[in-house]
Amino acid sequence: MPNIETDTTLWRVIETPPARGAWNMAVDEAILEASARGDVPPTLRLYSWEPACLSLGYAQPLEDADTARLQANGWEMVRRPTGGRAILHTDELTYSVCGPVAHPILAGDILTSYRRLSEAILEALNLLGLSVQALPKELAPKGPQTDPVCFEVPSNYEITANGKKLVGSAQARRRDGVLQHGTLPLFGDLTRITQVLHFEDEARRETAAARLLERATTVENVLEQTVTWNQAAEAFKAAFAKVLGLSLQPASLTDEEIARAEELDVTKYQVLK
Repeated sequence: MPNIETDTTLWRVIETPPARGAWNMAVDEAILEASARGDVPPTLRLYSWEPACLSLGYAQPLEDADTARLQANGWEMVRRPTGGRAILHTDELTYSVCGPVAHPILAGDILTSYRRLSEAILEALNLLGLSVQALPKELAPKGPQTDPVCFEVPSNYEITANGKKLVGSAQARRRDGVLQHGTLPLFGDLTRITQVLHFEDEARRETAAARLLERATTVENVLEQTVTWNQAAEAFKAAFAKVLGLSLQPASLTDEEIARAEELDVTKYQVLK
């Protein structure tokens, strides 16, 4: 195998089965740590969630979530290691990218590396038959900055289809490593998230749901046909290889990554603060 310290085109691609929210976030962080140390190559991970899970940004108030409603639905909640606002993870493809901060694709500031990765995501969506674009923040549809829902908040180079947000991504940069992860809603009712967030009254809940449908969409809504998780995953792998010039090697988590994820699952991600 080429030396992972010198061959910047060699990446792992890991597809993991549907899992709990705490485990998914623990795995992302375990990969971040291992890839930052150079123990493993930079990694594209593709995954999903079971059961549905509400994730909060690392600085988002816990009070934004309605835990009673979450429990009534049998859904979970986790806090992400990245910023942003709430996302309900269900009926989607989730991706994560982890690697050393000095890697040519991940180097620079958040916006620079985000734009590089966005080019690959745009190509993946094109391969699925979607017409999409990435807009600078000043041209993106505006949303209330206090809204707890991620898909209503504009960010730089938002990926949109027909003027509506399609992909939500966030990045965390540490001293030695970078984690970017994001979600592509494949189908389903986007307004389900408003049923598990706190609002002052039901009128505001209904307004938030209507506003969300005006500003966000799913792959199924755009194409008027269902795209499966496997189809989306294949498009992501092909696009990352083509656009970023990568040699993606199918892999599994190492024993060390699994052990670290098990530790983080219990000590960090099952603890909500």
